[in-house]
Parts: sequence; structure tokens; C-alpha cells
Amino acid sequence: MSDISTDQAEQVLEAAIRAAHEIGCRMNVAVVDAGGNLKAFRRMDGAWLGSIDISIRKARTSRQFDMESGDLGGLSQPGGPLYQIEVSNGGLITFPGGVPLRNGEGEVIGAVGVSGDVVENDRHVALAGAGVLQSA
Repeated sequence: MSDISTDQAEQVLEAAIRAAHEIGCRMNVAVVDAGGNLKAFRRMDGAWLGSIDISIRKARTSRQFDMESGDLGGLSQPGGPLYQIEVSNGGLITFPGGVPLRNGEGEVIGAVGVSGDVVENDRHVALAGAGVLQSA
């Protein structure tokens, strides 16, 4: 199994923070490794304290299922095939802002989770962070 390096995790954080600044948001950004363990974290000045845990859980959720956390959310709605999955694995976050991180070969090497604003902005910032590895 491939794993994200510390340098890559820092690049993801920096790209996400730049994107948050560009849209005027204060975010918590978490990067987990291939095992779902916290690898890097940044809380922007003024970002909500309650979003620290949410950003980490979004990243872990994304890594545990190798999909965007919001995609899992679509499957976990009442009547959906994964209804109530969010109560598994110690608690998942099934709304947007968690994105898998892939290496050049397409292998998942970790995930990024972002929280601190509306979920559309969380996802935008997470995708910006993930995009830095795709362009490397």
C-alpha cells in the first residue's frame, strides 16, 4: 500500500489554505494517511473550533470508503442502500468536504477533509487541496 508523504500532506494543506483565502473562508483542513491516521492539520485563524473534529472525520470517512464524503452521504439517505452508515466506524461525516488523495498511479494514498463554511465551499477547498497531487 502506498502512503502519502509528509511533504505531499503539506502541499495539500497549502493548496487548500490558498483556496480558502481566495474565497474568503476560514477553514480547518485535515490530511490523513492511507491508514486513515491524521498526518497533517491546519486551523486557520478564526476557524470554528467545532469544525476541527468534523474536518478530521470527513478525511477519515473519505479514506475509509475511497470516495468523496458527500457521495457517501447520497447513499445514506432514508431508503438508501447505506442508510444510517454514519453511525458506524466511530462516527462518519457524510456531507461534502472529504476527498480521497491519489498518487500518479491512481492509488489512494490518503484523504483531505475540510470544514468551516457551507459544504459547497468545504468541498471546493478540499478539491483544491487534492488537485495539487494530481498536477504534480
